[in-house]
Amino acid sequence: MGRYDWIESYHQGHCSAAYRHFGAHPATHRGKEGWEFCVWAPKAKAVSVVGDFNNWDTTANTMKQRGEIWEGFIPDLKPYTAYKFSVIGADGEQRLKADPYGFHTETRPATASKLYHFKDFKWGDNAFLKKQEANPVYQAPLNIYEVHLGSWKLHENGDFIDYKDLARQLATYVKEMGYNAIELLPITEHPLDDSWGYQCTGYFAPTSRFGTPDDFKWFINHLHKKGISVILDWVPAHFCKDAQGLYEFDGSCCYEYTVPCMQEHAGWGTRIFDYGKPEVISFLLSSARFWLEEYHIDGLRVDAVASMLYLDYGREGEEWLPNIHGGRENLEAVAFLQKLNQMAFSINSNVLMIAEESTSWPLVSYPVDQGGLGFNLKWNMGWMNDMCHYLKLDPYFRQHHHKDITFSMMYAFSENFVLPMSHDEVVHMKGSVVGKMPGDYENQLRCLRGFYAYLLAHPGKKLMFMGPEVGQWNEWKSSGELDWHLLEKDLGKQTHQFFKDANAFYKKQKALWQIDFDWSGFEWIVADDNDNQVVVFARKDIAGKDLICAINFSPNVYSGYRFGCYAHKQYSLAFNTDSQLYGGDDVGQTPIVAVDHIPSHGKEQSIAVDIPAFGTVFFKGEGRLPKLRNKETTK
Repeated sequence: MGRYDWIESYHQGHCSAAYRHFGAHPATHRGKEGWEFCVWAPKAKAVSVVGDFNNWDTTANTMKQRGEIWEGFIPDLKPYTAYKFSVIGADGEQRLKADPYGFHTETRPATASKLYHFKDFKWGDNAFLKKQEANPVYQAPLNIYEVHLGSWKLHENGDFIDYKDLARQLATYVKEMGYNAIELLPITEHPLDDSWGYQCTGYFAPTSRFGTPDDFKWFINHLHKKGISVILDWVPAHFCKDAQGLYEFDGSCCYEYTVPCMQEHAGWGTRIFDYGKPEVISFLLSSARFWLEEYHIDGLRVDAVASMLYLDYGREGEEWLPNIHGGRENLEAVAFLQKLNQMAFSINSNVLMIAEESTSWPLVSYPVDQGGLGFNLKWNMGWMNDMCHYLKLDPYFRQHHHKDITFSMMYAFSENFVLPMSHDEVVHMKGSVVGKMPGDYENQLRCLRGFYAYLLAHPGKKLMFMGPEVGQWNEWKSSGELDWHLLEKDLGKQTHQFFKDANAFYKKQKALWQIDFDWSGFEWIVADDNDNQVVVFARKDIAGKDLICAINFSPNVYSGYRFGCYAHKQYSLAFNTDSQLYGGDDVGQTPIVAVDHIPSHGKEQSIAVDIPAFGTVFFKGEGRLPKLRNKETTK
């Protein structure tokens, strides 16, 4: 293949490895070692490479134009040298731009790219990757701990912890707590801490806040060796308007839409990628591939998918243009997402491609050849919204909103869902997860335990943002760290122990994850007891073994609550959120419950159990219930 054979593919929107050509790469020209530079700037009049090494002289290292692409070579530069592209636009104005394909950057508030050479990193995660390949997510446990690296933990003086120390501490903690995956809020380089990474300037650069690109590889490698998957939040929906970024890169709308009414999310203050430009598609495909291939990332959670799918997203009246069929669907974005997912699965058949999609768009987690978008998982935003609404209600009024905890089963198997309780629900005056609960702090923790058990029991994979496991009642702030001091108190220690035990229980019970995506793994037993605010259902594994979950969302203790069950001889208590170990009262701690020949809820037999206030109890069936002889009567 010739040196420039990739260019045609790039201009057609098919190049998913453009980072191998664009940006800055070490090279030798005419016996001199140096760096090759390459950038796409179709409307530029002139482009040069500038930095301290040439006193920011725009005439010292000019680049040659090859169609819409500019190239240059500079000898004798050292790794970590800071540089930018000086781009003279069609309007004659100079713009200093960071490298769109730069692998490393200065640390904010500085904004230049830095030369970085990927050496042969010695990965040690082969055993982990093979194990993942042998255990596809569809019939495996997935319990995700969502993390913002800048506020999980800090040094005592408030400084960030670097990637390697974060890896050591986080891997130990996550493994101890029983999660098997982490999801990172975007670590793609971003200028503003308060954006949490969702307004990116470096689509190929892990943020330098915590170290170098190789340090981040070490981070991932270490978590993999500890058996923990790493999912990265990735933002192809929009980009920030910071001067050094993609914004009007060559003086024209280069990466964004050209039509003014379509080029910006006014509510977010960001520009929107133009999915009709093949070069933009190549850029985004290459970014996704870069993280999956170069960094061994296990999955991408694609942010704000709904904003990509709808041309009228966040717009009113005539502030948008319909597609060629007169509809509101962004056909180019749909094609991009399908192409993205097909590419991702061609790289790693076990990759997690997760859509944050908040509408009823059909077949999000279905393969492209079945008419789907091609993701294999989708956040269940409806469930999250319903639960947040329900949890904040005074218990008296919950009886009138019972559908908040049952309606999700009307569509639970329409997609491959992840049940998230994400960072978005613990900011902007929404309060922490604990803070959503009614009553005093001790009662709030009781509610938290019952709710978390319900989350683990409900069909779908699991995600919880950091904080509830220490009993955090303050709303999350990205500028501090979690309230680790709560673990010095008994309630904090007990809550921490609960999350460890609940996660271990989830991982051990195949019924809670082997069949997450169809009705054969779930059966309602009590769905309509809104007066008592109780739901009871069974989860089943592939072998047909059942686990009964009884959940009480009320402040009342129910003694002898009867519901139908399967024809087992008895049921043993498998887990109780009201254990004294967790700060509870030991209500419902009866270890064995006999099955009675009393019909209930469509079953020929039933059990009567005690259900604690705001609590959840799990029961496992044992043995076979003897059939009644003709002369026997029911108890």
